Amino acid sequence: MPAISDPAVLDALRRYWGYDALRPMQAEAIDAELEGRDSLVVLPTGGGKSLCYQIPPAVAERTDIVVSPLISLMKDQVDGLRACGYPATALHSGVPFAEQREIERDLRDGAYQLVFVSPERLLTNAFMLLLRDLNLGAFAIDEAHCISQWGHDFRPEYRQLRVLRQRFPDAAIHAYTATATERVRNDILLQLGLHDPAVLVGDFDRPNLVYRVVPRVDLAGHVIEILRRHPREAAIVYCISRRDTETLANTLTANGIVAAAYHAGLAPAPRQKVQDDFAAELVDVVVATVAFGMGIDRSNVRCVIHAAMPKSVEHFQQETGRAGRDGLEAECVLLYSPADAMRWESLVQRSAAESDDPAAAAAPQLELLAQMRHLASTVGCRHRMIVEHFGQSYAKDNCGACDVCLGEAEGLIDVTVEAQKILSCVYRLEQRFGVTHVVAVLAGADTDAVRRWNHDALSTHGIMADTPRKEITRLVHELVGQGMLDRTPGDMPVLVLNERSVEVLKGDRTIQVQRRPTRRGRTKATIETEGWTGVDRGLFDRLRDLRTRLARERNVPPYVIFNDVTLRGLAALRPTTFETMIRVKGIGRKKLDDFGETFIDAISSYCSEHGVAVDIEG
Repeated sequence: MPAISDPAVLDALRRYWGYDALRPMQAEAIDAELEGRDSLVVLPTGGGKSLCYQIPPAVAERTDIVVSPLISLMKDQVDGLRACGYPATALHSGVPFAEQREIERDLRDGAYQLVFVSPERLLTNAFMLLLRDLNLGAFAIDEAHCISQWGHDFRPEYRQLRVLRQRFPDAAIHAYTATATERVRNDILLQLGLHDPAVLVGDFDRPNLVYRVVPRVDLAGHVIEILRRHPREAAIVYCISRRDTETLANTLTANGIVAAAYHAGLAPAPRQKVQDDFAAELVDVVVATVAFGMGIDRSNVRCVIHAAMPKSVEHFQQETGRAGRDGLEAECVLLYSPADAMRWESLVQRSAAESDDPAAAAAPQLELLAQMRHLASTVGCRHRMIVEHFGQSYAKDNCGACDVCLGEAEGLIDVTVEAQKILSCVYRLEQRFGVTHVVAVLAGADTDAVRRWNHDALSTHGIMADTPRKEITRLVHELVGQGMLDRTPGDMPVLVLNERSVEVLKGDRTIQVQRRPTRRGRTKATIETEGWTGVDRGLFDRLRDLRTRLARERNVPPYVIFNDVTLRGLAALRPTTFETMIRVKGIGRKKLDDFGETFIDAISSYCSEHGVAVDIEG
């Protein structure tokens, strides 16, 4: 087999993708594939996993199978590969029967080097028989964390992939994922039965992402403010529930920000339309549940907002990882309230109640939830905390790309007195009421419930009347989140004291929370300015419009034509010859032939109109 030093590897890289060098870990992953050695490759989203399984079959002139969980993801990858001139195809339920038969005939003739299939189709007897007729080199399993019950997106059908080792003992198996802790990695190795695998774990840090965690006070106001920092740029807003997505999308649209809601409850046709419109850049803001997930292949998402805390650090890392997949700057904001953790706990316990052993079923998810709550509520370098969660060290003292290191995060304040008032009220209410009633009593409310229970006569009635109810509610949730107050399970939870509550009431324990944010301007991270150095913004916008037109003519997503990195390169070098244009990252031979003349004409016209130099030495 060719070694990684073989010129054929870099030749394929230049010919199909227009790149001159591999990223960290890609060389080692390609080397393992070419040697026929099993591997587990963990590279963060945007780290270039796809190239690791795309290059080897092109170099070795063989057919490899890629296991992919979603039709939309297969389609996007095949569209992108074909635009580069790479022989790839996909077999799924959306392919007409006659076309499937034609693809199978071409496969037997060796016409394709990559075939994308779902795990369900792969494991059918018919497909297994087809594989016997191929010059089969390897199986690449994408989104391999789905195999592990400790992963954040466990899928039982992925467990069945273990039969590949028995059915095809001579074919190497390669597992790829963007997100996996050591526990998940070990489970993947065990479940797939990998033999002496190369375990390659890339750097979990995404230095091009700017992380911010903001205490949530005014959800719609926060989201609108953030999105207006990204006009004409792609953004995803993640919510917990279907209702949340629709409510927020309607609010954004009413405020002049065109947004579409996406969730699993939508009928297939409108759900697919939202995804297609987002990929085609007809819609730039999608408000979604986690259902808007692995099928998202748009590389130029510049902003991801979590309107509520996700249920694990793994979800947070993967969902924020959909921003800046092209390596350019992107902003990721988590709007956090401790109430989110309670909401997730309730959902987890409700789901687990249907199992034979509810406690055991809930335990893994509750553990992941506790880790995420710690990350969201701790004031520290966001990059460091994410990297260390995945078992890696972080060398920088200051990342320069998060709210804490940029000096934006508000400091901690002591709220011990307020906490004592809340706990005292819970005690005087005999630990029989929920958050809403406790807050009403503290605020001095004159409601039917307060009067009916004679709680307006309590010494704690109105003891926090000068504090807004939203702030009292936030403090109650903070106490629950910090374990200073318990909340019973079930559909009608009540607040109850615990041993730590008593310590707070006695003054033996202090309580600190993050200060509410002020409406001050954000600080520009270095990464947010460096990416535009030397780029003519006016030319970039014109080329982006040209890209959109060409994409619609070809019925492919715009990033299949050129990604934003390539457009910025064109807008910086302003090439008017093929010789200059081929130097721009992301332009391979086929794309140069297909689009070179059209883009050169647009660049020449723009530069002539504005009197700017062309063919800049880069």
